[in-house]
Amino acid sequence: MANSLQKDLFGTDGIRGAAGEPPLDPATIFAVGFCLGQSLRHKSDSCRVVLGEDTRESSRWIAETVAAGLQKAEIEVVAAGVITTPGLAFHTTSEGCAAGVMISASHNPYRDNGIKVFAATGFKLPEEDERAITREIYRMLAGDGMNPSRLSLQTDAALAGRYAAFLRRAAGASWNLSGRTLIVDCANGAASAVAREVFSHYDLRVQTLADQPDGRNINLDCGSLHMEKLQQAVLAAKADLGVALDGDADRALFVAGDGRIVDGDGVLWAASRSMQRHGTLHGGAVVGTVMTNLGLELALAREGLKLLRTAVGDKYVLEEMLRCGANLGGEPSGHIIFSDLATTGDGLLTALQVLRLLADQGRSLAELVGGWEVFPQTIRNLRVREKTPFDRLPKVGAAIEEGQKRLGSSGRILVRYSGTEPLARVMVEAADAAAVEQVAAAIVGALKESLAAE
Repeated sequence: MANSLQKDLFGTDGIRGAAGEPPLDPATIFAVGFCLGQSLRHKSDSCRVVLGEDTRESSRWIAETVAAGLQKAEIEVVAAGVITTPGLAFHTTSEGCAAGVMISASHNPYRDNGIKVFAATGFKLPEEDERAITREIYRMLAGDGMNPSRLSLQTDAALAGRYAAFLRRAAGASWNLSGRTLIVDCANGAASAVAREVFSHYDLRVQTLADQPDGRNINLDCGSLHMEKLQQAVLAAKADLGVALDGDADRALFVAGDGRIVDGDGVLWAASRSMQRHGTLHGGAVVGTVMTNLGLELALAREGLKLLRTAVGDKYVLEEMLRCGANLGGEPSGHIIFSDLATTGDGLLTALQVLRLLADQGRSLAELVGGWEVFPQTIRNLRVREKTPFDRLPKVGAAIEEGQKRLGSSGRILVRYSGTEPLARVMVEAADAAAVEQVAAAIVGALKESLAAE
């Protein structure tokens, strides 16, 4: 049993689960802090860790418990308080810390939470380090005398301002959109306190939505998973642009002035062409994932650019970018990485880059993202109790095989388990929208039947 737990403690985006339940129970959280601290003391000259949190009601006690574990390992804790995940990554390097720890479950509901760890470089902790720390965590939990505690934290209020200043420097100051209207949906999350300050320096008329977090309303009918209210607000105000963040603001999706939703693929298309024209796109490639729309791949090819695909997860996108020398990559979900500027996806930075594109080219977002055919795509999510390997589900395999035959070479099917939630995800994409829906329904039906029989 321990081996299985060790394998699964860190997912594609850190440790995640229901707050208060394993692996986010006090004992495990305390062990995470202590074992991370022990690992850092063996590897780093710095004995400081910066600790941040989102706006969930559980984030503070989890942060205090991690901090107590770090203190037990004789690590100094710098408390950033409520901050975005990319802001935490920025401060990990800018404050010369050995690591950064972010308490957030990103786009998940408030009952969930998570622990994300960044190395001193500002990049997410390498998997080999995660595995080594996991082994120590379970060794500690199996021993006697575990006594989890909490450490009262005093937030360094200056950190938020330094992060906002960094964003403005990264976006540049030689552009303005005087008189334009921007609406920002903060998802009642970590960006709520800093978004207005970030965007107020560009002579924009800025309106904010979902910027009153109460501990339980993070991502609730708002943010990048629920775009309807932002669409309505953009159309009602005749705004030029709307941006929807998620709970920890590491992703951004957009609403154009005509109400059209623009996802991460659209941002990659607009940004890659601009960077190519300015000679700043490296490697002749853009890095996406297996979820990136086939239409974008074909459109980039017409521009002489390659699309390199990775597994789902912004850390895998970044790994490929570092491997091949690309400086632009991202996911349809809105994680966009401008690696010349930041070490992780940053929703606020992405929004500033999109605004800069609008100013530089004097065009609307709808115009900037035009010129390519978006293949019909559907994504179905099925909640599961256990993540049974698909090769043990023959009916699912048969449904996938039959679906691929029907779609032919111009269609794609991807069936996978989420790395952050108890979900099976079915993605089907092809030129024929009706076939997409029918194939997806058949695979979901096979999954329901097979998993119910387990």
